[in-house]
Amino acid sequence: MYNLIRNFFCCLFTVLFRWEITGLENIPLNGGVIIAANHISLWDPPVIGTPSPRPVYFMAKKELFNIPVLGWIIRKLNSFPVRRGIADRTAIRTAIELLNQGKIVGIFPEGTRSRTGKLGNPAPGVALIAAKAGAPIIPAAVIGTNRVFSHGCFLPQFRVKFGQPIYAAAGKVDKEMLEDLSTRMMEAISRLLEEG
Repeated sequence: MYNLIRNFFCCLFTVLFRWEITGLENIPLNGGVIIAANHISLWDPPVIGTPSPRPVYFMAKKELFNIPVLGWIIRKLNSFPVRRGIADRTAIRTAIELLNQGKIVGIFPEGTRSRTGKLGNPAPGVALIAAKAGAPIIPAAVIGTNRVFSHGCFLPQFRVKFGQPIYAAAGKVDKEMLEDLSTRMMEAISRLLEEG
């Protein structure tokens, strides 16, 4: 199911949206890794997951799993629920377990879509998950997905940029370390967005 839908999206994004992917070589071919990206559209998860050399397990808001057809589809696409607005320990544990199994976990650090397209502040969960699992963070920038059917733009070009891995500093996992990791992650995403 995953590969079937992935192939469909690959054709769709190539033919209709003329997508451009850069930095794929920055995604390790094995081992646990987090892909952390800006979030501007519902298109973002498939646009990030489709070019990945390995399946991506996305953390998605719990409400989506209650929608009959959509809930079934996103489960088949390896997504797992997170309750927004609180420190969802179950979602954090799930993400850490997946990383420990050598999987790729996709997370949007802002926690919700940006209505303006501007990068918001990160929730602390991504840095905590990365530090606890000892997994690198691959910053990613998604560009163009928020312009579909808006402002007279029917089929905008999609661009996805994957940056260099970011590693948590060795030592104790404390507030200062997590803030530093979050800052470095968001600065890397911001640079990718500025480069266009």
